[in-house]
Amino acid sequence: MRSTGYRRTVAALSVCSLALAASACGSGDDTASGKTRITVNCMPPKSAKVDRRFFEQDIASFEKQNPDIDVVAHDAFPCQDPKTFDAKLAGGQMEDVFYTYFTDAKHVVDINQAADLTPYVKELKSYGTLQQQLRDIYTVDGKIYGIPRTGYSMGLIYNKRLFAKAGLDPEQPPATWAELRADAKRIAALGDGTVGYADYSAQNQGGWHFTAELYSQGGDVVSADGKKATIDTPEGRAVLRNLHDMRWTDDSMGSKQLLVINDVQQMMGSGKLGMYLSAPDNIPILVKEKGGDYKDLALAPMPGGKGTLIGGDGYMVNKKASPDQIRAGLKWLDHMFLRPGAGFLGDYARAKKADAPVGLPEPRLFTGAADTKDQQVKKANANVPVENYQAFLDGNQSLTMKIEPPNAQQIYSVLDGAVSAVLTKKDADIDQLLKDASGKIDGILARS
Repeated sequence: MRSTGYRRTVAALSVCSLALAASACGSGDDTASGKTRITVNCMPPKSAKVDRRFFEQDIASFEKQNPDIDVVAHDAFPCQDPKTFDAKLAGGQMEDVFYTYFTDAKHVVDINQAADLTPYVKELKSYGTLQQQLRDIYTVDGKIYGIPRTGYSMGLIYNKRLFAKAGLDPEQPPATWAELRADAKRIAALGDGTVGYADYSAQNQGGWHFTAELYSQGGDVVSADGKKATIDTPEGRAVLRNLHDMRWTDDSMGSKQLLVINDVQQMMGSGKLGMYLSAPDNIPILVKEKGGDYKDLALAPMPGGKGTLIGGDGYMVNKKASPDQIRAGLKWLDHMFLRPGAGFLGDYARAKKADAPVGLPEPRLFTGAADTKDQQVKKANANVPVENYQAFLDGNQSLTMKIEPPNAQQIYSVLDGAVSAVLTKKDADIDQLLKDASGKIDGILARS
């Protein structure tokens, strides 16, 4: 599951532009002009004017530095449509260098649609500077099939103003689920439609958050071998019991349920919500689109202290790409996304001039000297209250970072039912809900 956003402000995944529908997205090795031609996707749509301009600027600078490479970028919204992704791959319509979620990597390899990059990554100058756990996501059976571009980890967004109004210390966010429950109850007691804690429970988003909450308590959704559900456990029961009791015993979650991300963001942006789970990229959306204020919005690590869900994206290369196209594609990725303090995602000075938020605590892509440089440039151009996110950065150091389960979207759909049941039915049978969900997840895993 994505967090919320394409880069800083807009969610984006990719398909070929309609203008190119008559031809295959994958280019073949076009060297008739003396250049290696590559098609790439996930260019921001024209509606995302700032990001589109930055993307085009960076392609132009890349082509100037590499006159032997021609980059043809495709845009659309979203960048990777789950409904068409497999069909594009199977039909030979995928770009030479294509965007993927972390959770796509093994699937694309399993269906034999990704080029093996192992012989080429030594030519990718930045590869050794990337976080090992992110590199591992695109490594299957010891071979490298993709390059990570961004990452996120889940945390707890909270409203410092409501904390203070409720007599809580805004600098001491809850570290356990028991503390979160107590804080939510005090915030809800402010009245006037104020909700202490909100959670998603529809459109697969409830299952996504169940997974994050389960990880935070040290549990897992699926066994290590990927064959059995592991939710019918004390940790799974604790997740559902906590949600049920906050909803029905404490009345700290409000009466309106079956919420999705936009509903919860609207509540937080309007100043009527104390806390909810999210990644850092929610914060600019809350400010720019939902009426929130940066000074009121802080981020803490996941309560529970044991783990947090991570996600993100990267690029893979079409199995039909020629060696020259693979090399060109890796050069393009290096230039666009993997330069500390530069490129599409890292040119913080350029972002600041465009009034894009700089200083949000995204998980670090780099290690060592590359990370130091990236953080220095970010800090020098920060235009948001970075002190509001220090607890998140500090707390994440001790958490286990865990990727989403296999067959995530199908599993989330199952878990939606369990989460929505405890939030809409006071007499929900938690044990039976987990037993039923486990059986369905086992069936999904058996068919995959």
